[in-house]
Amino acid sequence: MYARVATFEGVEPDQVDLAVERMGQEAGPPPGVPGKRFMMLADKNNRKTMAIGFFETEEDLHTGDAALNTMDPPTTGMGRRTSVEFYEVAVELGV
Repeated sequence: MYARVATFEGVEPDQVDLAVERMGQEAGPPPGVPGKRFMMLADKNNRKTMAIGFFETEEDLHTGDAALNTMDPPTTGMGRRTSVEFYEVAVELGV
C-alpha cells in the first residue's frame, strides 16, 4: 500500500466544511485516480489541510498523482498546495 500526502495552507475554515460535504456526495475517487481510500486532515485554526490518498501499488500511486496534479481544489478558498509527498504504508492498524 502507498500513500500520497498533499499539504494545503491558507485554507478558509468554512471552505473545509463545504469540501467535506461535496466529497461526501462523491461515489468514489475522481476519474483517472485508482485510489483505494481517501482521508483529509484539517487544522482550521492554522488554516491547513492534508489530503491523503491510498493506493494499492506504486504504479497506481504515480497514475493517481499525475491525474490529481491536473485538477483544481474542490472549492475556492482551499488555499495553495505547498507540498506533495509519497510514502509506503509500513503499518496499518484498526481498519
